[in-house]
Amino acid sequence: MNAASLAPTAASTSVTSPTARKKSPLRWYLIGGTALLAVLVTAAVIAKKKSAAGSIAVTTEKAEVRTLTQVVTATGKVQPEVEVKISPEVYGEITALPFREGATVKKGELVVRIKPDFYQAQVEQQQAAVAAARATAVASRVKLAKAEADLKQYKDLYARKLVAESDFIAYKTNFDAAQADYAASVATVQQFEGSLNQAKDTLSKTVIYSPMDGSVSARESEVGERVVATGSFAGTEIMRIADLSSMEVRVNVNENDIVNVKVNDPVAISIDAYPDRKFKGFVREISSSAANSGASGSGSSAQSSGGATDEVTNFVVKIRIVDRESSLHPGMSATADIQTRTVANVVSVPIQSVAVRSPDGLSTEAIQKKKDKEAQDRSGAELSVTAEKAEAKHVQQDLLHVVFIKQGNKVKMQTVDTGIADNTYIEVKSGVRAGDEVVSGTYAAVSRKLKDGSTVEIEKPKPEDDSK
Repeated sequence: MNAASLAPTAASTSVTSPTARKKSPLRWYLIGGTALLAVLVTAAVIAKKKSAAGSIAVTTEKAEVRTLTQVVTATGKVQPEVEVKISPEVYGEITALPFREGATVKKGELVVRIKPDFYQAQVEQQQAAVAAARATAVASRVKLAKAEADLKQYKDLYARKLVAESDFIAYKTNFDAAQADYAASVATVQQFEGSLNQAKDTLSKTVIYSPMDGSVSARESEVGERVVATGSFAGTEIMRIADLSSMEVRVNVNENDIVNVKVNDPVAISIDAYPDRKFKGFVREISSSAANSGASGSGSSAQSSGGATDEVTNFVVKIRIVDRESSLHPGMSATADIQTRTVANVVSVPIQSVAVRSPDGLSTEAIQKKKDKEAQDRSGAELSVTAEKAEAKHVQQDLLHVVFIKQGNKVKMQTVDTGIADNTYIEVKSGVRAGDEVVSGTYAAVSRKLKDGSTVEIEKPKPEDDSK
């Protein structure tokens, strides 16, 4: 019975096993395919990470045709075009200052009076001296007339041999002395008259009149103060009178930029007191000589010893403000954008897209490191200062301007010929066409990292801070 009961079970088992064997290969195919897909996905992710790790994040911008205006920017102060400093020519105490700062004055109006007592006394002294000299001259003229008459009489007598020769000579000598005395008295009169005129002129200088129509732009003294005369040195500045209807900006332009600035160049002026307004102007005057500024005290010694100085060479440029703005005051800070040149319809790229490379592709930083290493390896004495300057100048002449043009996920280093630039873009005369996608950032990538054929990726924008 046990054997019979086991027989069907065995038969049942033999019937189901072929189906299980048919399903088994399909299951293994599915498992193998899944594993292969996972391997491929993993390999792709790893390859992408490796590729990303070797690429340089950059930003790009397309070259476009634009109109560019070259600008020289300089800072300075607002000043009146005409401003007169009032300083006395005589010393003394101020007794009158009719106008306060900001007051309007007309040409010829009294603006300063200095106590005249001392100078009035000098005039009176000279008048007395002139009167005395004239009286002396009259007496001398009378003596001369008497001597002339005596000489004439004795001359006739001497001709007729009625008087001795010695008497005639005595009268002639007396006449010559009287004539010389009279000439001296006349000269003395002229001398004292000149002194009198000088005293009167000095007295007149105790009163100062306005030399022009304008306004009192500054008043440095008050009634009762004593002032020093401007004889052989600069005297006390009492006030300034300026024409505030005609204002200008005086700026210092560096020697490297002054060669581009011309008279009548248009200027856009920003004044700190009016941040939302632009004033128009034009270059009125350019100084012919430099106004040097820098470290004081060491300049002469450095130059005499052949060393470098910290001096900065600037030239003063006067810019007339076209806008008639009565609220402009002398001394206001201003920034002038002098438009020196404009070119229309030229291919341009961002200024930061243009980098400097040596002919073999080295950046300026790499060139400097190479030079430092060569200096360390150089045996014997170091190069002289002149030789180092000559070498640096030679290296600078060999440097090239380049841009990096994005082609796919790589960049091509392209040598370019540049022209003028404004504050944002620079003209490219050759090497780039409109529509080319050039690398514009980052600064580190453009200036140091990128090379011809470098792999790049577009830098993702940084997420904005929601807390702001």
